[in-house]
Amino acid sequence: MLTMRGLSFSTSLSLFYVISCFYLTNTVATARLPNIIIMLMDDMGWGDLGVLGQPSKETPNLDAMAAQGMLLPNFYTANPLCSPSRAALLTGRLPVRNGFYTTNAHARNAYTPQEIVGGISKDEILLPVMLKKKDYVSKIVGKWHLGHRPQYLPLKNGFDEWFGAPNCHFGPYNNTNRPNVPVYNNSEMVGRYYEEFEINNAESNLTQIYLQEGLDFILRQTRAQKPFLLYWAPDATHGPVYASKRFIGKSQRGRYGDAVMELDYGVGQILLLLKSLGIDNNTFVFFTSDNGAALISGTQGGSNGPFLCGKETTFEGGMREPAIAWWPGHIKESSVNFQLSNVMDLYTTSLAIAGISAPGDRVLDGLDLTPVLLNNSSSLKDRPIYYYRGNELMAVRLGQYKAHYWTWSNSWEQFKTGINFCPGQEVPGVTTHDQMNHTLQPVIFHLGRDPGEKYPISVLSKEYMDVLSTFTPIVQQHQKDLIPGVPQLNMCDLAVMNWAPEGCEKLGKCLKPPDSKPWKCFWPH
Repeated sequence: MLTMRGLSFSTSLSLFYVISCFYLTNTVATARLPNIIIMLMDDMGWGDLGVLGQPSKETPNLDAMAAQGMLLPNFYTANPLCSPSRAALLTGRLPVRNGFYTTNAHARNAYTPQEIVGGISKDEILLPVMLKKKDYVSKIVGKWHLGHRPQYLPLKNGFDEWFGAPNCHFGPYNNTNRPNVPVYNNSEMVGRYYEEFEINNAESNLTQIYLQEGLDFILRQTRAQKPFLLYWAPDATHGPVYASKRFIGKSQRGRYGDAVMELDYGVGQILLLLKSLGIDNNTFVFFTSDNGAALISGTQGGSNGPFLCGKETTFEGGMREPAIAWWPGHIKESSVNFQLSNVMDLYTTSLAIAGISAPGDRVLDGLDLTPVLLNNSSSLKDRPIYYYRGNELMAVRLGQYKAHYWTWSNSWEQFKTGINFCPGQEVPGVTTHDQMNHTLQPVIFHLGRDPGEKYPISVLSKEYMDVLSTFTPIVQQHQKDLIPGVPQLNMCDLAVMNWAPEGCEKLGKCLKPPDSKPWKCFWPH
């Protein structure tokens, strides 16, 4: 069993590369389907990468990845919060279609805390399920966040392997009112955060463990000559942020920067292994984040660069993400493509790379980006980007223009307690603390001239009227055709928390749940 206390990472990694080189020199390469690696960071902002302007320049491996591949500056998530964006990635569908939203209050973000009753719907077809059509072996390393009850876990939804946790690493808890979150190895827990897997004053070996799990999986599948999907989803940049002792205190940016440096190191180690195994030309790798940096976290949060606000909001800082595509021999080095794209495209693009037809019985919001990635085309440039908060369409981007149909950062009540999603960035009439309905007269920005969404285009101008006449039929058609999924994030119950996950008996870690008393979840944002 791999635990925080039992890992000598440097020794393990050295042995790992010795074994890797052995198999590299003793295995005859054979043509097979491309491997797919999706690296999804947690709350990492657009402005956290050196290649995107972070002045500390502490992401040399990601910057090199961009130099060897393609940078996508106009890449978006599907929701400004963790769970819905991850559900969108793995289903290729907007959260309002796949059910990862709430109807308990208007325009509220929702996710999967321990007390959530729901999870990913059995009616959704996740990416690893589709890849099984071509015998891909799939593994998730890190944060799942699509429901923690047994029927919602990764191995029930197409993944063959899992090492990680179903929820955020909040805690520590005293196990009376709320249990510490479990860490799973496949279908059984192997410990809990803050117990077997320590996070002590922002120090933790979890990122190194997640890296080792990813490297080991790549090596095993290469040795078996099996095509694979690795979904690498470490969560060190989600508050409370953490890094291992080797990286603590190394960044100019404090503890958050330490976490970024360690993740950057992990990316470098994964790409290095692909090269050493000679499979880099046969492995598509994509790096991005689940939502914008959490500015409310203060010194534990990242940077959204020039963009307005951050996580929880549908301003650019909440939903525009760092994105790098890497596939030597296929994606042109040092290329930059301004195609409007989003995390749901990874579903459709992965299927195209694997030679698998997309499911024809449902609406997919993701598009196939292979013309963009492989030919540096901009053939999809006119596609819209939809910004949802709950089941409300808040904004739409088309080309360089963005129209806000609703504006809201967070409530006056929360703002007055110090909760601020736009610290130092308030824009009058835009970052509103009341929910403002602009459906009859949207607030429109030109993001090329004004990426920070500070200067709305005058409603009296010809430019405004021309833009509005383009947007209106597209938005009306989208709303007319939309069939929302059954909301999965409405009900909560203390009895469904991680009291007794599978495997707890072997560890003596089972806890007695309280009586079931479900209620409608309260979502403040």
